[in-house]
Amino acid sequence: MTAEPICVLAIDAGTGSGRAVVFDIAGHQLGAGQEEWTHLGDPAHPGSMGFDWNADWALLCRCIGVALTQAGVSASQIRAVSATSMREAIVLWDRDGHEIWACANVDSRAADEVRALGAAHPTLEREAYQISGQTFALGAIPRLKWIERHLPDVYERTARLSMISDWILARLSGVIACDPSNAGTTGLLSLASRDWCPDIARAAGLRDDIFPPVVETGTPIGRVTATAAAETGLLAGTPVVMGGGDVQMGALGLGVARPGQAAVLGGTFWQQVVNMARPATDAGMRIRVNPHVVPGVTQAEGIAFMVGMSTRWFRDAFCQEEMRAAAERGIDVYAVLEEMAARVAPGANGILPVFSDVMNYGAWYHAAPSLINLSLDAGRCGKAEIFRALQENAAIVAAENLALASGLAGVEIDELVFAGGASKGPLWCQILADVTAKPVKVPEVTEATALAGGLAAWVGIGAFASLTEAAETTVRWKRHYQPDPHRHQTYRHVAMRWREAYAAQRTLVDRGITQSMWKAPGL
Repeated sequence: MTAEPICVLAIDAGTGSGRAVVFDIAGHQLGAGQEEWTHLGDPAHPGSMGFDWNADWALLCRCIGVALTQAGVSASQIRAVSATSMREAIVLWDRDGHEIWACANVDSRAADEVRALGAAHPTLEREAYQISGQTFALGAIPRLKWIERHLPDVYERTARLSMISDWILARLSGVIACDPSNAGTTGLLSLASRDWCPDIARAAGLRDDIFPPVVETGTPIGRVTATAAAETGLLAGTPVVMGGGDVQMGALGLGVARPGQAAVLGGTFWQQVVNMARPATDAGMRIRVNPHVVPGVTQAEGIAFMVGMSTRWFRDAFCQEEMRAAAERGIDVYAVLEEMAARVAPGANGILPVFSDVMNYGAWYHAAPSLINLSLDAGRCGKAEIFRALQENAAIVAAENLALASGLAGVEIDELVFAGGASKGPLWCQILADVTAKPVKVPEVTEATALAGGLAAWVGIGAFASLTEAAETTVRWKRHYQPDPHRHQTYRHVAMRWREAYAAQRTLVDRGITQSMWKAPGL
């Protein structure tokens, strides 16, 4: 008689969707449930992006049921559960453990608060960055000031602050705690101590009594309650294990756990991370610095904005014919677009996409989304050429961010790990290798964030001694790409032209002629 497999469950709350994934101890994905969700914009508050905790919890419960069914496992076979989520998104709780306010990651309603903080405390952002590695661009300080001003009752009733991954675990276990990797993105946590820094909160005129305990990723914090069991279909008493922020968890799930290693995570946003042996911050505040989920490791991070969104926009706006062809062949439409783009020479006949800029964390804004230097010759400027240009541009921005991050980290990158949805395309992988002049390798499990949630769960019940051991035991490699020196020289020239063109496009935003794709609050 074959023994029933023992498994763990990872819950992943991303920017665009929630999902639940069942993994075995070897890191194999056995089943998954996923649903897209929509965040709550409030017309009265431009830039707002609220998080609907009731609807989204119900959605995650459905995903758990689908994952268990697809995996063909019972609740008793799930030995532990952990969670990961979009970073920066926060949840506020009252003294009875009920949610009273929440926002998603790129909520930018607090522009006035950023300006007010800058006027009242001109050096605060830089001083806080030197401690936390974060600026006001995505952090919690302006958001909390916004709540204090606009929702004073909520502010006064707040007893705890948590991140979305912590919210999931609290819904499961009733225990509100946080981990350094996700809590670090609030700008209220010290890189050196990996714990809260109440001095920053006090300097900003904020309360310093709302911070939950900090627990390292992979640490058990509680067990599934009877209420959560009834809602999710999990077994009451199942261990609940601390997870972390999606990018740092994603790096762990790629085996990028030791100092000097680097990765590119290609999703809706592209993150470029370089592991550091000790915390350091950038004098120009260009690069973000975060605690890794691995204790003792820090990450320098660049972010390329809306990369996946730009290719999705192109697909939806212009590629109905390719979508029909892909459906007929039973393949992804992006595979069809890559086949077309592979026939285009590097440089995409001079097309220059203007979407995400290189990271500039202290003064972060983008030009208006644009495609420039198009040709009226349909043989030189069609869908294949534009799609290739979008792919090349994403790799160029990633390369520029990696250069900043590796310079801060003081390391020479030997190779890159590439994962996320973008890494499924062999052409995009090769373009990334050619642009960066670095070997690129792609793991078998490209959706590494959820895998790391599974690894954290296994560590929490003692199946592995550490997160690093868990990652290095389970991560397997599927494809390798070597850079081509001739194509690299072509892309160096393209990158130089793109930098000049982007700077010119940004001046149009400065003059009010065009509208920025995204601006940090207060700019």
